[in-house]
Amino acid sequence: MEKEQTSAPARRASDRGRYGRLSRERVLASALDLVDREGLSALSMRRLGAELGVEAMALYRYAPSKEALLDGLVEALYLELEDRLDSTSGGLSAEAGQQAAEGPEWRAELHRIALATYQIAFAHPQVVPLLATRLLAVPLARRPLAVLRDHERVLALLERAGLDDEQVSAAFRAFTGWILGYVSVELRAMVDNPEESDPAFRLGLHRMPAQEFPRLRKVAPTLAEHGGPNGLAAGLDALLDRFAGGAASDGPESSTDKQNRESSTDKQNRESSTDM
Repeated sequence: MEKEQTSAPARRASDRGRYGRLSRERVLASALDLVDREGLSALSMRRLGAELGVEAMALYRYAPSKEALLDGLVEALYLELEDRLDSTSGGLSAEAGQQAAEGPEWRAELHRIALATYQIAFAHPQVVPLLATRLLAVPLARRPLAVLRDHERVLALLERAGLDDEQVSAAFRAFTGWILGYVSVELRAMVDNPEESDPAFRLGLHRMPAQEFPRLRKVAPTLAEHGGPNGLAAGLDALLDRFAGGAASDGPESSTDKQNRESSTDKQNRESSTDM
């Protein structure tokens, strides 16, 4: 009896960290903070336990393995995305509104999701690789609820665009692929020597034979620049125009459509002036 009376409090005490009782949210938040500071290679149950002031065994209640902890990091990003979208649900942010131009509501909402994802990716660049290696490797039904809610939100917006089921599926895959691919490219390492002032040596172009890679050497300085939110929005507009051109025409023009129309009008005006 005496042994039972001491073992239960001991088990409860192991669940208390430096700042109070643990929770899954606290464990994931601490893991995310650790990875943000030191990268994925620094993450281990022992190290995370030290961060929280508990033994590593206490963490297995909230993440039964290192793999589950990595999946939890993906969940943490999508929970942050959800919070960000909910906090701006009363209207588009100024930046998102500018990217979406005067498009239909469903298009503007997709731009808002894309921009929020981009911003969160840049806030947690060390975790972005997990969005491909962990998220896409997990069967749909086993993905975290925050991820499933994100999928449901995007599918509903694509349905609102007037697409049928087959078009919705294709557009969803393209939308997801574009965002994950774009942020991955934006975060890639292009600079070979950050301390170099000369652009050629900074990018390491001297390592690429000019005769073998003339085009790559020519565009490397441009490739090294970030496309930013404008590049994200331009690609997204092109994608949405491809899948929902007819639906988009029922509402105001997208930014891409407007630019194309104005360019075409200017060309026609120049041709008319020449004929006169």
